Amino acid sequence: MDCKPQTFTGTEGDVGLLRWFEKAESVFSICNCPAGDRVKYVAGTLADGALTWWNAQVQLLGIEAANAITWEEFKELIREEYCPRDEVQKLENEYYDLKMVGSEVEAYVKRSYELADMCPNLSRPMSRRIELFIKGLPPRVKSLVTAAHLNDLTQIVRLTHKIVDQEVESDSLPPRISATTTATPTATASANDNKRKWSDYDKASSAGQTQKRPDNSNRNISQSSSVNQGQGSGHSQGSYAGKKPRCNKCGYHHFGSCTRKCDRCGKAGHEARDCRAPQPKHQQQQNQQNQRQQGQPPQQNQGFRKGCYQCGDEGHFKRDCPQLNQNANDNNRPNNNNAGNNNNNNGNNGGNGARGRVFQLGAGDARNDGNVVTGTFPVNNRIASVLFDLGADWSYVSLEFSQRLGITPTPLEVKQVVELADGKTIEASNVLFGCKLDLVGQVFDIDLLPVTLGSFDLVVGMDWLSKHQAEILCKEKIVRIPLPDGESLLVQGHRSGTMAGIITAMRAQQYLQKGYPALLALVTNAQSEESKIEDLPVVREFVDVFPEELPGLPPHRQVEFQIDLAPGAAPIARAPYRLAPGELQELSNQLQELLDRGFIRPSSLPWGAPVLFVKKKDGSFRMCIDYRELNKVTIKNRYPLPRIDDLFDQLQGSSFYSKIDLRSGYHQVRVREEDVPKTAFRTRYGHYEFLVMPFGLTNAPAVFMDLMNRVCKPYLDEFVIVFIDDILVYSKNKEDHERHLRLILELLRREQLYAKFSKCDFWIREVHFLGHVVNEKGIHVDPAKVDAVKNWAAPKTPSEVRQFLGLAGYYRRFIKDFSKIAQPLTSLTQKNTTYSWGTKPGRGLPVVKAEALQCTDLVFTRGHRRFCGIL
Repeated sequence: MDCKPQTFTGTEGDVGLLRWFEKAESVFSICNCPAGDRVKYVAGTLADGALTWWNAQVQLLGIEAANAITWEEFKELIREEYCPRDEVQKLENEYYDLKMVGSEVEAYVKRSYELADMCPNLSRPMSRRIELFIKGLPPRVKSLVTAAHLNDLTQIVRLTHKIVDQEVESDSLPPRISATTTATPTATASANDNKRKWSDYDKASSAGQTQKRPDNSNRNISQSSSVNQGQGSGHSQGSYAGKKPRCNKCGYHHFGSCTRKCDRCGKAGHEARDCRAPQPKHQQQQNQQNQRQQGQPPQQNQGFRKGCYQCGDEGHFKRDCPQLNQNANDNNRPNNNNAGNNNNNNGNNGGNGARGRVFQLGAGDARNDGNVVTGTFPVNNRIASVLFDLGADWSYVSLEFSQRLGITPTPLEVKQVVELADGKTIEASNVLFGCKLDLVGQVFDIDLLPVTLGSFDLVVGMDWLSKHQAEILCKEKIVRIPLPDGESLLVQGHRSGTMAGIITAMRAQQYLQKGYPALLALVTNAQSEESKIEDLPVVREFVDVFPEELPGLPPHRQVEFQIDLAPGAAPIARAPYRLAPGELQELSNQLQELLDRGFIRPSSLPWGAPVLFVKKKDGSFRMCIDYRELNKVTIKNRYPLPRIDDLFDQLQGSSFYSKIDLRSGYHQVRVREEDVPKTAFRTRYGHYEFLVMPFGLTNAPAVFMDLMNRVCKPYLDEFVIVFIDDILVYSKNKEDHERHLRLILELLRREQLYAKFSKCDFWIREVHFLGHVVNEKGIHVDPAKVDAVKNWAAPKTPSEVRQFLGLAGYYRRFIKDFSKIAQPLTSLTQKNTTYSWGTKPGRGLPVVKAEALQCTDLVFTRGHRRFCGIL
């Protein structure tokens, strides 16, 4: 015990347990402790509850068996006791979602190391740990680190520090906020002295840190907690040497839940500056009176309702709302460059203008937006289109409508600078005091700032909503306003599902003749009950197999995509295709997404193919590269794809099915390094090359089929069949299917292959697979494809005849003597053949259609019989 061991009582939490592990392993190394004596040694460092737990284990296992377990087994035992599964799940979720904020690389590295030790299932093997580390880096840093192709975590961390330092120097990343060095810099220190170097990280990991009162404004940096910070302002110059864990809420060290109380509402768990409770009414009234005398609009912090101003849920602020982040990424993404320029201009003008925000939405977009409520209400007895917007700091009125209110504008002493959603700013120099807003018979006073608005006459913002403690129920499109008598006023806004008025066909014809615009729309019911992963047995144990996005570059697999060229082939380069404006925007977005994930990198080699877009079933666009010229000089991979009828022969006797569709399957296979330049493509926004297998290359299906056959070989044709990226698990009964499904999901997890949950089906009795419908009774035709044959227009050229025969021939095994029936049409595919539908060949079309409509089901093959019979 001369090596100064650290005791463990069981109350230190997950981070304290990790620190104890690190200290014990350090002592093992210093004292050269034999592997067989390590558990005996650490047992002597246990105290209080932890010692009681270990004594119970000794009684259960026996003293000899308990001392014979390895150090790793002991760590697993104590983790299970003091870091239960639900806590581990939280840590795993934090580890998977861990992001580096700003330039706080030290905090990110530190927390990543901590979580990796506490989550061995996610951090092993080392390649997986490296992927998770790179995944949480900022996009540009991630791209540069990925392009280095390093396989050593220490080298990757060093490179990350260097890149972040360069990004900070170039102002691409903000300067670091958290102080993690062992000494506080003096006022005369240079800017370079404040930068944290990689060599400092190792020193800081074992040294005490400067103790200051925690700055809660930066406590979410890197989503991590600083363990060694001070207890309070009274210890600002010394380090905390106690055993109590640091609380993320109040910044102090203590056990158990946070008991620090708010000075405003008296509740525990937060401070007054973070309190969501409303201010006392007398304080609100005093603030409003002072602001009115100064000619300023009411401030939005006069009173608050509990919960997020964006979605109404409690537990987070508006700045952290998932809905706000999602909407900002879709339509309301600010232009950072413009915003920065405007801020600088304001500074030059003296910087005295107050700043607010208002989002300009079109009327149609607002009615379909779940975050706002719209309606038509009287304002000063004038009918106005009104938008209730949680994103607007104050209330605004359009310049045109303000002239109809009959109120003289009052000049503001300080001009109001209003920031729009696109980053642009406008100024409001006047305010209309005492306007009357009539909501369902209740009249409210409202102060309005006249500005240029879009489709609305009035925008009711947070100043009015917070003053009246109004709540917006986004889903129901309702504004709920508490009244003084204790009741609530419910204001129903326009609902996007409200039906329009119905007019007669004659009236519609009259409108069309007058030149009114008309729109023909096909209305379908898109609402369907979607299964949730947590409701599915077995599947809910493998959430990591179904990520929302691929975590990054795939690992090096037993099969990599290679491009072997014919002898004498030279590099091929083609000019980019012309794209529509919408496609250019989609191209820019997808390029940035591919760069962020590390799937592509800039290229300067002579290869280059043009880009085009293909529309997918869900309406989105898939970026495809026109590799036709490259395919012409590529030696073909003759790896066979399985016959569909052979696959279905394996399904005899099955009754339970699960279909798994891989997420962007091609992007889960790497391109061989020497062949990466051949995948280069040219765009308006640059020249890039793929590190993963792209769509459009001739050998891609064969290579992916080869990979899947190798991966699934232990279970192939026993309870799983695979066709490229479609996996079908089949079983005779429910018990077997549970076992089979678990084996396949464990296999996918082990091979780091990821599936798209929305395109998978589990525990079903009937499955649509490869254009057929399969259940325990047999194989059935897909009614949609039969309808396609039925509704096929009469072909007029040999190529159209071939297309029809290809579609009908897909079900030829269901039609007796198909080749004889289709022979008249087959003869029409020959060159220089003319016909009319009155001739014998022309009459083959309705015959084939009639036979296709008659085909029904096939029974599965029994025993060694070669053919299926028609039911």
